[in-house]
Amino acid sequence: MKQRKLGVFSVGAVGFGCMNLSHGYGDKVSPEQAERILLGALDAGYTLFDTATLYGFGANETLLGRYLKPHRDRFVLSSKCVLMGVDRDNSGKMVRVIDGRPETIRACCEASLRRLQTDVIDLYYLHRLDPKVPIEDSVGAMRDLVQKGHIRSIGLSEMSAATLRRAHAVHPITAVQSEYSLWTRNPEIAVLQACQDLGVTFVAFSPVARGFLCGLALDPSSFVPGDLRLSMPRFQGDNYVANQNLLPAYHAIAQEVGYTPAQLALAWVLAQGDFIVPIPGSTKLEHLRENAQADRVELRPEVLKRLDALINQMTVRGPRYNEAASKDSDTENFA
Repeated sequence: MKQRKLGVFSVGAVGFGCMNLSHGYGDKVSPEQAERILLGALDAGYTLFDTATLYGFGANETLLGRYLKPHRDRFVLSSKCVLMGVDRDNSGKMVRVIDGRPETIRACCEASLRRLQTDVIDLYYLHRLDPKVPIEDSVGAMRDLVQKGHIRSIGLSEMSAATLRRAHAVHPITAVQSEYSLWTRNPEIAVLQACQDLGVTFVAFSPVARGFLCGLALDPSSFVPGDLRLSMPRFQGDNYVANQNLLPAYHAIAQEVGYTPAQLALAWVLAQGDFIVPIPGSTKLEHLRENAQADRVELRPEVLKRLDALINQMTVRGPRYNEAASKDSDTENFA
């Protein structure tokens, strides 16, 4: 796989998002399948593995620690703090919270290191901005973790250009991670330019539009309870019907250029700048291998223009998050 810069690291142009193994879409996979997927991703050439404390409320980090520990020198490991689950009444029911206090960040990192079975996390993100805590305080706690050798670099997730600049003034930020794809263009408002100005890598999650651009027929009525897409307006009612109308022309372009719809979506993201690293996830070996080959796709300028005109913030119906989830994101929004 071709390489791209991620701070002091060199990683494959396409990284591997691990969330799907225990959180987000569909049913959780078995431990045996998770092992096959993680080791299969290594064999396919992925060298950036992305997880978080939130995913499965620690279960995702545990999977990576269990199955990737023997191969720790073969990949760059990233995880996240601040957004987590808390059992407030000892009932066993986890409640999703945002807590960016320095003492919480330190405790979260210690727990992540144990679950990941590693001495150091290569890239550690603030998963969300805690509006109750100045970003300078949260980044200051992360800077302390760098100095202690617990983490090697600092990232931000779903944060604005203004927040990035404030954070970068406290300690150099290695990466900003946010949703970015043909159908989610919010980073183009300001964050992509801020990343270029500061020499920060942009890590694009959900680069195939939460499965919408994978070429598979998605039926929201068949989504299992707990699937994140059930709460997303783009997958609901008339919005989803309208968005599906974009697919025939999109699939025709994929067929014309000779690549799968997922590869086309990833190639478009990669073409937006060599400082961008998409991190698609998958629970199927054939799909992760397919995604790993997207760095070989060369799209002509006229094809990129056609894709831009077909799927963008004006042609996609519905916001990416519902009102409640939108409040947790610091990312800029289109008017």
